[in-house]
Amino acid sequence: LEKETAKGNKDAEMSLKLFNAQKGISGIDMESNMVKLAKGQEERPGKAFYPADLKKEEFHNILIKMLNDGEKLGAFIVPTGVGASIGGFAGDASCYARKFAKISNLIVNPNVVNAGCFSGITDKMFYVEGYSVDEFFKGNINLIPSEHNKIGIVFDKAIPQDVLNVHINTFNAVKCVYGVDIAEYEVTAENIGVEFKMEENGISTGFVSNPQTMLNSAKNLLSKGCNAIALVCLFDEPENDNPDYANGQGTDPVGGVEAILSHYISKELKVPCAHSPAFTNYQIYPDIVDEKASSEYITPTFLPCILLGLNNAPMLNEFAGISIEKLDYLVMPYDSLGSIPVFEALKRNIPFFAVKENSTVLNVTSEKINPNIIVMPDYDTCLDYI
Repeated sequence: LEKETAKGNKDAEMSLKLFNAQKGISGIDMESNMVKLAKGQEERPGKAFYPADLKKEEFHNILIKMLNDGEKLGAFIVPTGVGASIGGFAGDASCYARKFAKISNLIVNPNVVNAGCFSGITDKMFYVEGYSVDEFFKGNINLIPSEHNKIGIVFDKAIPQDVLNVHINTFNAVKCVYGVDIAEYEVTAENIGVEFKMEENGISTGFVSNPQTMLNSAKNLLSKGCNAIALVCLFDEPENDNPDYANGQGTDPVGGVEAILSHYISKELKVPCAHSPAFTNYQIYPDIVDEKASSEYITPTFLPCILLGLNNAPMLNEFAGISIEKLDYLVMPYDSLGSIPVFEALKRNIPFFAVKENSTVLNVTSEKINPNIIVMPDYDTCLDYI
């Protein structure tokens, strides 16, 4: 395959990509059917097993090389819309996650690394939307590493033309500077109708009146060859819902309903997905704000971060790829432990760390869930322990 690819054989080039992704001569098509990548070639029995005559020293060297090469797999999760003191603002968990990505491959939800016009994503991270994270932990889907995804963007019809133009200029800039493949964009046939609100307990939530029109546009983009979906919906201005957000306190008012939007597309289409809000007022304010929120106050659009995340986001597959059995550890905020990843990690005896340094408006701690959860005072201590 490498020789034919060097000769310019495009079929060989595609087969080589699949071969490397699948680590073998069998692949998965878009309908999850097993296919052979080479005519007349059969996969040998015992694939992925070590040979019987492997010496102890050789085996140890293989394990050491795996550790040195970062073959461990971790998950660094910060729930959205629960007022996390680290990761509840605008990419402010990125510097912590990037440290963990130096010792292992790392699954992150978009909330961890999204930062307006910036992104904390690295080549060692798997950018996986929250619903798909849950499905991964339940063992319902696997992650197939992917590069240079073809991204389709769904724009809410309610977005005014001038705001849409700003976003078009934005994704063209991302294409030009980073080489991200933004294949198509489509404006929905009807308004999506997004509303958000802050609950009395400090959790952000909301309502979507017309998700079907968003789903229809996403399906159209997939039919045109896209394999990842970016969503951009019109939001009202959120300042009155949490005036302390700019001061690095409280909960992101729009985070909860953003999760609803991306969860819906992920559930229906099983593709990488993320959401960026659009606002009619794209003025940049000169007021000094807290550093945790600052990346959102220096840009008229938050689209770049999700495009950079989706660029190399893993594909989702029921049969092939990296499964939950490969996960070595999970790290989450100290008091937000009532989610699917937590219970699945405990059920599967995956080492699980709750970090006291990161608190939320929730009060679901290890004392209420399971005493086997390892409580760490801060992320640096947790990192050293791992």
